[in-house]
Amino acid sequence: MNSSKRILVAPLNWGLGHATRCIPIIRELLDHGHQPFIASDGIALSLLKKEFPDLPAFELPSYKISYAEKRKNFKIKMIWDSPKVLKAISKEKKAVKLLVKEHGLEGIISDNRLGAYYKKIPCVFITHQLNVLSGNTTWMSSKAHQKIIKKFDACWVPDAKKKPNLTGKLGHLKKSKLNIAYLGPLSRFEKKELLITNDLMVLLSGPEPQRTMLEEKLMDELQEFEGNILFVKGKIEDEQVQEEIKTSKGKILHYNFMKSDELENALNQSSKVLCRSGYTTVMDLAKLEKKAFFIPTPGQYEQEYLAKRMLKQGLVPFSAQEDFKLDDLSRIDDFEGLTQLESDVDYSSLFKVFSRVKENSEPTSTSLST
Repeated sequence: MNSSKRILVAPLNWGLGHATRCIPIIRELLDHGHQPFIASDGIALSLLKKEFPDLPAFELPSYKISYAEKRKNFKIKMIWDSPKVLKAISKEKKAVKLLVKEHGLEGIISDNRLGAYYKKIPCVFITHQLNVLSGNTTWMSSKAHQKIIKKFDACWVPDAKKKPNLTGKLGHLKKSKLNIAYLGPLSRFEKKELLITNDLMVLLSGPEPQRTMLEEKLMDELQEFEGNILFVKGKIEDEQVQEEIKTSKGKILHYNFMKSDELENALNQSSKVLCRSGYTTVMDLAKLEKKAFFIPTPGQYEQEYLAKRMLKQGLVPFSAQEDFKLDDLSRIDDFEGLTQLESDVDYSSLFKVFSRVKENSEPTSTSLST
């Protein structure tokens, strides 16, 4: 019996974090002899196609997620957009069913894509948010999310199971009937001892309009920074573009985006990092043991929680976006920075979920056409 499985990997297109943390999962699938298929939309799909140009890739319906321009409107914007998201999820379910039948897929790994599920084959859900923070409606959003996760055969959480961990109450439940496995923090990067060439690296991503709003604010604030800045905008485009700007006290080297190997080297060559407090970024910085400064996306409860948690633990300082000033970066030296958490994950055991035969399962096809 052939143990190689055709597995669909489908990350949510919300910034780049869901896509980038699927990179080590896709690598593990390949190392274990499986055939990954990629499915997403927008910049998440573009990024994975650049990383894995030889893998079959498909476009799924977009959730068209965007942020409110003002923090106080974040939740109301999400509620307002929810019918649009529900419609996209319904379309996504149909698209995934079609992919399963056309390509003989034998399993699905969904990173926060609620409609990337098909009941006749084993399906895994990746999330670091078993609890979904939403202010005074946290209990409701968390229960709703857990109800969706329950449909899946397993839930993989990219964090350590016990303390110390990175997610705190986001990724840990006091009691649960969910089939949860902890992967340890996931990162596509490795720590390297390279010569430090950047005094500061700015790393942006996330949905618009907040990504652009932060880029413009930082370009203004960082003009007086003493030293060399590497500024990666997180705009995935067809061609990589770089531009160097001389400042009164140094220079800023801009890139629209970098692929994984370039980013890995750039981060290892940077003394400090200024970025959002998105969870994937937190995992990457921990793997590379970096000192950092966080600016959470305004109104995104999860990023604000993570930033406050890191501050409280004495690891990383942060500032609200509207309050950030160049002088705030001097606070980095008073904090420890992030460090690696040990994890020993048995992917062979994890991938056994795809060997289970479900009732009324689909016959497998031999076609690999895209």
